[in-house]
Amino acid sequence: MIAASEPHTALAGARILRRGGNAVDAIVAAKFAATVTELPLTSLGGGGVCVWGDAADGYQVLDFFAAVPGLGLGVLPTLDFAPVTVDFGQTKQVFHIGKAAAAVPGELVGLLELHRRAGRLPLHEVVATAAAWARNGFTVSPQIAMIIGLIEPIAKSTPAAARLLLAGGRLPQAGDRLANPDLGDFLQALGEGDPNSLVAQYQASLVNHFGPAQGGLLTTQDVAAYAPVVREPLHVPFGPYRVLTNPPPAAGGGLIGAGLRIAESLGIGQESFLSREHQLVVAAILATVSQIRLAGYDHRLYADPASIRALVAGDGLPAWVERARSRTHENLLGATTHISVIDAEGMAAAMTTSNGEGCGHVLPELGIHVNNFLGEDDINPAGFHRLAPGSWMSTMMSPTIVVAGDRPCFALGSGGSNRIRSAILQALLNLLLYRRPLDEALNAARLHVEDSKLWFENVGLDEGVADALQQAWPAATCFDATSMFFGGVNGVASDDGRLSGAADHRRGGVVMVAES
Repeated sequence: MIAASEPHTALAGARILRRGGNAVDAIVAAKFAATVTELPLTSLGGGGVCVWGDAADGYQVLDFFAAVPGLGLGVLPTLDFAPVTVDFGQTKQVFHIGKAAAAVPGELVGLLELHRRAGRLPLHEVVATAAAWARNGFTVSPQIAMIIGLIEPIAKSTPAAARLLLAGGRLPQAGDRLANPDLGDFLQALGEGDPNSLVAQYQASLVNHFGPAQGGLLTTQDVAAYAPVVREPLHVPFGPYRVLTNPPPAAGGGLIGAGLRIAESLGIGQESFLSREHQLVVAAILATVSQIRLAGYDHRLYADPASIRALVAGDGLPAWVERARSRTHENLLGATTHISVIDAEGMAAAMTTSNGEGCGHVLPELGIHVNNFLGEDDINPAGFHRLAPGSWMSTMMSPTIVVAGDRPCFALGSGGSNRIRSAILQALLNLLLYRRPLDEALNAARLHVEDSKLWFENVGLDEGVADALQQAWPAATCFDATSMFFGGVNGVASDDGRLSGAADHRRGGVVMVAES
């Protein structure tokens, strides 16, 4: 069973499951496909995180998010770094693009490392579907067409970006076809040749085209030093379950864990679902999680990660809340995408990746649009180009597996920038406390709190709930329809070996069953 944000992505993974691949083979194949068919959201020039495992071998996290470039540089060069404004209709937001917006990417080497560690099918089978769609073209889904429309200034910022993202020079519509022959050739060579030599070619291109002489910051030392990191998942005990998610230096897992501990301490779960009482108590939990984020949390991810593990164990929550003081930025697009898989043998995998919005520049002859992680406010809270070269960038990405005993019962995750923590936390509460069916748990009305501001969806709520939320949060923003602003949770479930799946309608999610 596979759940993803786009039909091609899900199909690529399902094909591999039908051919006898395991959950890791399927999720790697699906993510390679996503770098073709979900290009506004993810690329081999981006980064991500995967949690995977089974009852026999345990669970691990592979962190292949981005690192800060600039190792070996002295004085910063003249930087290719410029703002672009993205119009969301109700509001506008500024992102920064250009070659100096590119962090050291990890997605290509991360996917290869994950497959090497836990896949069982040969690489050429795993990449074949993605290579074919890149070379021969694929049909643009409504959701991807909409997202390309949102990032129009980036899609049109350079001729190379326009060739990948536009259809005959115009914004694509659902049903149009796009192709990326250079990427198709690269993926085919990756599967049929020596992956190490292809990675070396890719890394040399990064340095040649994103180095100081071209207005970027990537150096030979950066690509030589980069390697995906295997981490122990953050373990959050929750009743009869253990929630396994992304540990520090990522931000999201600890905040989700803190929210679960708060919910458990309050004894919630008996309120009528989507009632006034339910929505108000969830909003209060989300507000407390936001206070924790503002209480020196991001600093502790690096300086004191043990305190994050203590936090999700329920220790010291009041002290965290008392330290709240400042505000973070919101990325309204949240250009991330998520895949979840559970196979028939009980292996689970959950992977979230992103390209930011893309920096507007493409690696020549490879067709790889490179990230703009250094140009996003929300993951550069101290300001742009302030992080030390070589440091690992933090992310809200929180791919999550829930186990009962040692067996996986849910695998899920979400896109959505800072809303990722709220989306996954609410999905978990809906499943584990309110006992909602999987599809309802992932698609029910959602809330998010950032500092003192509430956003909520007024969809399916009991009568008077929206008024109660507005009264409790006078500055609240109400959405009268579900919105991609609130993320896109895709999940699969195993109940005594019976598999099911659900995908988030907000981002065009798709579920596929693969029967061999």
